[in-house]
Parts: sequence; C-alpha cells; structure tokens
Amino acid sequence: MGNLIHGGREYEFEDRLLAHLQFVIGQKLKKQECFFLSWHKPHDQGDGRLSIWLSPYATVAFRFSGSRDPELSKVWVRALNALAHTPRGLVAITEEEAERYVKKNPDLI
Repeated sequence: MGNLIHGGREYEFEDRLLAHLQFVIGQKLKKQECFFLSWHKPHDQGDGRLSIWLSPYATVAFRFSGSRDPELSKVWVRALNALAHTPRGLVAITEEEAERYVKKNPDLI
C-alpha cells in the first residue's frame, strides 16, 4: 500500500491504483487544471466517501511501498482521464470498474 500526501495528510491506496492516479493527476496538473479527487473509504476505515481539491498550487506527493514501478493499463488510464473531465472530477476506481466504464463508453478507446 502506498500513500498520496496532500495538505499534510496521508491517504492510503494500493500501489497499482496509486501509480495510475499519479499519472492522471500529473497530466492534469501539468495543464494547470484544478479538480477534485474522490474515492470511497474502505470498510475498515469507516466507509463513506472522501474528496480532496487538487490544484497546481498545492503540494502533492506519492509514496509507494513497492520498489518497482507498476505497469500502467491503457484502459485504466483512459477511464480515469475521462472521469477527471466530468463535473465530479477524478474518481479512484478499480481496474475492473475501469474496464466496465470503457465498455459502456467505447468512444474512449
């Protein structure tokens, strides 16, 4: 498990998901875009949904527990990128959810 660090707080994500989020977040911040990142908290962390505001003016860091860079899935990146351009902002979803999202929205590929 890795961590996204923002505003002095650490948020835990599985390394592979975190690598995909880092890629999409990096793309958006490079374009000077502001957006929400939202995700559902796991049951062991009290359930619920959490959103943070990301902007080019805020420090964001990524800490991974593994030493190797995970391979990025083009489908997962496409789905996350598409979600990031909706009014809800970037929503952290699993790879399986990304595959379903792309199947429902074939124009993304």
